[in-house]
Amino acid sequence: MDHFMNPSARRTKIANLIRQREHVTVNELAEILNTSRETIRRDLTELAQAGKVQKFHGGASVPIIAGEGPFRDRMGKNAAAKMQIAAAAAKIVSPGETIFIDTGSTTLYLAEQLAEIPNLTVVTNSTKIARIVSAEPVPARTFLLGGEFHGDNRQTIGSMAIAQVQSFRAHHAILTIGALDARTGLMDYSIEEAQLARAMVEQAEALTILVDSSKFEQIASFEVCGLAKVTNLVCDTPPSDKISTALIEANVNIIVAGL
Repeated sequence: MDHFMNPSARRTKIANLIRQREHVTVNELAEILNTSRETIRRDLTELAQAGKVQKFHGGASVPIIAGEGPFRDRMGKNAAAKMQIAAAAAKIVSPGETIFIDTGSTTLYLAEQLAEIPNLTVVTNSTKIARIVSAEPVPARTFLLGGEFHGDNRQTIGSMAIAQVQSFRAHHAILTIGALDARTGLMDYSIEEAQLARAMVEQAEALTILVDSSKFEQIASFEVCGLAKVTNLVCDTPPSDKISTALIEANVNIIVAGL
């Protein structure tokens, strides 16, 4: 019935459907709107560029920037750099691996990339990340850690979540951090998030840190771990000589996104 709907009206309807259902596949939209999958894909590209939807392989979801409060503000900061970092980090992950992912604006972008890698097992304390990686058409086996729930950034924290981390072993822990310097290494502003990150580090074979340049040579209150525990550091711009020297001495593989 919607063959004759003009593109603007059709895209408005698509955006409304996605808001109602949270995520919808291309096939579902083509059937509902009685139009071709190619048309739907073009519409989703337009809507994604306008920031009205978030595309994933085979469909779209509500924009991950949507929400209220400080977490939404963090999603908007350095968004282009964070998306580049996420794309570079996804290349480290192979089909069939088990991944720890903590809550963070950059790891949320990473989740969109991981949603296209088959046969992953993802363990996370973020309900948003769990929703993204478990979506069709390439759903990961997803474990959401239980514990005290924080509504602002949709995450679980505390001793219950940490205890559950200890029942997993993972190929990778992929984490965001609050700050990094040569002396201490990785730090966070939240004691709960730092404790959970430490638990994930201990249960993983490799540690990848996602960090934009604003975090270099900063100090946060709570230590996560030293640089010697880091396998890969993915960043948007090369670190300063001081940080770079410390990372190289710790045998950290530095990946500059986009280079």
